[in-house]
This record gives sequence, structure tokens and C-alpha cells, in this order.
Amino acid sequence: QVQLVESGGGLVQAGGSLRLSCAASLRTFSSSVMGWFRQAPGKEREFVAAIRSAGSTNYADSVKGRFTISRDNAKTTVYLQMNSLKPEDTAVYYCAASGGSDSSRLSATWLYTYWGQGTQVTVSS
Repeated sequence: QVQLVESGGGLVQAGGSLRLSCAASLRTFSSSVMGWFRQAPGKEREFVAAIRSAGSTNYADSVKGRFTISRDNAKTTVYLQMNSLKPEDTAVYYCAASGGSDSSRLSATWLYTYWGQGTQVTVSS
């Protein structure tokens, strides 16, 4: 059974940092595109960042230069380092895995087959 388990969320002041982790029990992890999405109250789920198996990355414009996605294929874990956090970054953050598929559109939710339960990130002003 595939499981994606996020951790590392919490409450932080604006300007602070958090590091999210997503531990995946997924046989195809090394060939999967791994992504992070977020959903704020009353808003649609939106793309944050993604990383291909070979390490190429893609970011939403709103987080470029502040967030960094990385992966450790040996540990089947993907990370999201979030710096210079803003109140508008407040959301539930979800980890997602493509299960081996790839696309030029890494921000598309349809690319991702598996999703975690999410971890809350709250940034106070």
C-alpha cells in the first residue's frame, strides 16, 4: 500500500523558516516526479514545487527564491525548505507522487497519482 506521510509543519513568524518532509512508501519513488501543493482555507489547491527523478525542479512564481525542493532517493523522502515565510504561505501542504509518470506540466494535479494527508503551515504576521 502506498503511503505518503508529511511532517514538519507548524506555526512560525513571518520571515521564519520551516522544512517539510514527505516519507514515501512507494516502489516507484526513484522514477516518480514528486511535488508539493498547498491549499489555503476557501481556496483551490495550488502547485508549489516539483522535482523529477534526475533532480530538475520547477516552482510556482510565488515561492521562487524562497522555497527549495529536494529529494533523497535512498531514503524515499522529498523535502521542502521554506525560507522567508509570509502570512500568505499559510495553508495545508500536501506531498504528491506521480508513480512513474512524467509530463512537461509538473504543476498539473492530474500528473500525480498518490497524495499525502497534508501538514498545516501557519505563518503569523
